[in-house]
Amino acid sequence: MAQALGFDFGTTNTVMALADGASTHSMRFTSQAGEADSMRTALSFMKDPLAGVASLKVEAGHAAIRQFIDHPGECRFLQSIKTFAASALFQGTLILAKRQTFEDLMEIFVRRLRTYADESWPSDISRIVTGRPVHFAGANPNPDLAMERYSEALSRFGFPELHFVYEPVAAAFYFAQHLKADATVLVADFGGGTTDYSIIRFESSAGRLKATPVGYSGVGVAGDHFDYRMIDQIVAPQIGKGTYFKSFDKQLEVPSSWYANFGRWNQLSIFKTSREFVELKKLVRSSLDPDKLETFVDLVEHDEGYPLYQAVSATKIALSSTDEAEFHFAPLGRGGRKMIQRSDFENWIAEDLQRIEGALDDVLTKTNTAPNQIDKVFLTGGTSFVPAVRRIFTERFDRDKIESGGELLSIAHGLALIGEREDITQWTV
Repeated sequence: MAQALGFDFGTTNTVMALADGASTHSMRFTSQAGEADSMRTALSFMKDPLAGVASLKVEAGHAAIRQFIDHPGECRFLQSIKTFAASALFQGTLILAKRQTFEDLMEIFVRRLRTYADESWPSDISRIVTGRPVHFAGANPNPDLAMERYSEALSRFGFPELHFVYEPVAAAFYFAQHLKADATVLVADFGGGTTDYSIIRFESSAGRLKATPVGYSGVGVAGDHFDYRMIDQIVAPQIGKGTYFKSFDKQLEVPSSWYANFGRWNQLSIFKTSREFVELKKLVRSSLDPDKLETFVDLVEHDEGYPLYQAVSATKIALSSTDEAEFHFAPLGRGGRKMIQRSDFENWIAEDLQRIEGALDDVLTKTNTAPNQIDKVFLTGGTSFVPAVRRIFTERFDRDKIESGGELLSIAHGLALIGEREDITQWTV
């Protein structure tokens, strides 16, 4: 019987794993979008006339995306909701005339996952162990606020115990199950919103794995930032960034903050209902490049954020294996098809790479650990496949020390394994 539930609440994807003793397995979810062992961290809300005027049809994960695509003008879509957790500026958002706080959104998301899990959701969970980044994403993140919000949302489910563990520590536990000798392990976890590092010493004693934490570090930069750099360079200039409008006898630049909102997927739905979007539509009349701003308005009004996300991701993935890849996004018209060089992409993300490498320097320096003292390097998360990211590690560590795997599952299964330990408090935050 399952006792511990590992909950990897990710910026992009969410995974839940159950542990019973030394074994773990991923929870399976069945929705209108099919069956899966991971869920996109997304929600969609739509009025449900069959259930009454005040009722909403709520979906999560892949089903939320399907509902959004099928009903683009009627559906409110939110994704990357984790990035709101540590923001004091985010006090809630209106969803079809009802204000929802972060705690409400997290609760709604978990309840949908519980519904999708159906009978596979156990009734005898003794503790839930939830992952958290070393450093949360966003400007001026408040980790204490994020933990308060996590605790409030999860306490609504009546779990006997709530525990929180750094995400790279959980990934290290997953990886350590395959170690054949004692080792000092560096784990680099590349999520959608954060990059986290953990150094842990693993030793086997009397047939039981002993783990000693050495140190942690992290930075609020990861795959979503790479996507934004591509948006900023390829798309934003075509929809008015850097153009001007007339204001009486002056020429003023279109606010660049609008394009930051467009480039971050989790902000699109909020931007569509904001005062800034109203101002954008008014500005078209006084713009010196009205066609570009009209395209911007059309992309937002027609909810093209998800298709754009797919186009950017496809290009980024292709650039991990080739030196050149095509970006194709039809709603931009003739400007929506362009060949992208990997060298250009790496120049765009150079500042982000420096911050990712700086966090690696930080954990090695704080723990007084030299690269040759690391026995294994475990890279997890989709961004670890970006060649420029991988070079950060191949230039410091022997290639035969570097391993990858379990890109979506490692954290959740590691959390579940930690949840079965008697010394769990040694690993909690």
